[in-house]
Amino acid sequence: MREPGTLGQKTSVVVLGAGISGLSSALTLLKRGYRVTVLERGAVGGESSWAGGGILSPLLPWDYAEPLSGLALRSMAGYADWVKAIEAMSGCVAEYWRCGMHVLGVAQPAPALAWCKAHGLTAQLTQTHPDGSLWLPDIAQVRNPRLVAALRAAVLQRGGTVHEHCTATGVLAQRGRVTAVQTTADTLYADSVVLATGAWSGLGLTGLAAMPKIRPIRGQMLLFKLAPGTLDTILYRNGLYLIPRLDGHVLVGSTLEDAGFDKSTDDATRQRLHAEAAELLPALADTQPVQHWAGLRPGSPDNIPVIDRHPDFENVFINAGHYRYGVTLAPASAELLVDVMEGNVPALDPAPYRWQAALERHWAAL
Repeated sequence: MREPGTLGQKTSVVVLGAGISGLSSALTLLKRGYRVTVLERGAVGGESSWAGGGILSPLLPWDYAEPLSGLALRSMAGYADWVKAIEAMSGCVAEYWRCGMHVLGVAQPAPALAWCKAHGLTAQLTQTHPDGSLWLPDIAQVRNPRLVAALRAAVLQRGGTVHEHCTATGVLAQRGRVTAVQTTADTLYADSVVLATGAWSGLGLTGLAAMPKIRPIRGQMLLFKLAPGTLDTILYRNGLYLIPRLDGHVLVGSTLEDAGFDKSTDDATRQRLHAEAAELLPALADTQPVQHWAGLRPGSPDNIPVIDRHPDFENVFINAGHYRYGVTLAPASAELLVDVMEGNVPALDPAPYRWQAALERHWAAL
């Protein structure tokens, strides 16, 4: 059994989950002087952080509740510098790229343009595509598996510890505080615990209640390989998006399926995604996908995460339930989490992200 340690006047933290939410939380804690151990039930970043597309914006930012938009805009404003610092620490390249996004077939462009203007997001109505579109030139992307690798390396560089294939099974508690996390192999003592367990957050642990309203939502994706430069911006229409990579790969997605923890794929979805993508990018019509996969998003009503103290324990904190936008929201969510942990006044109102607020939200039909 491992006893807690301290670093200066700060304390030890165990973070459960090594996706982008857990790793960004860990890095923020390390920067503020904490000793951090990250536990991951599978491979680092192997779930939704790997499976998603890496667009650094809500797909239609004007269509979301203000708590989601506020958190996203705060992350987006500082993302380039955040990635640059991670790359400098890690020596890894995350492929941050401000490639812009065309949103096609906007039924009511005037309210969308007004929202963008009010929130400082550049948007232009264009006729680039036959059905008209909004051009959002400042929307960026990151190659999310490479960002995860860079985050992991940065956490290690700053003195953090990461344990893969280490499943947390329960906690030990005393007088309103969790004193240790139990795993299949060990018991790790800590002064605080952060839960960043993604789609599994709704399951809970022995001795630790599950987070409210979080459930897995499957998304199927396709990957194509074209010549570099064939597509140089993100395309979005009616729920379908195409994301180019610098090396010519193009990601196509995604579905929203309430299928539990099933990550299987099916031919009908592959064919539909391929056909719809080829309508937007004819070069895909005669090109077969090189990969087809599914991931499990940490679904939550209105895409609003829980970033708060656990109601049962004063030293357990949550950063989970980011649904489709965990990569987008990572910097601002980690900042808010650590401010809550330290009792600081956050840059954003923390009320919408509290446990109680999540209890009061309701799922709509997918």
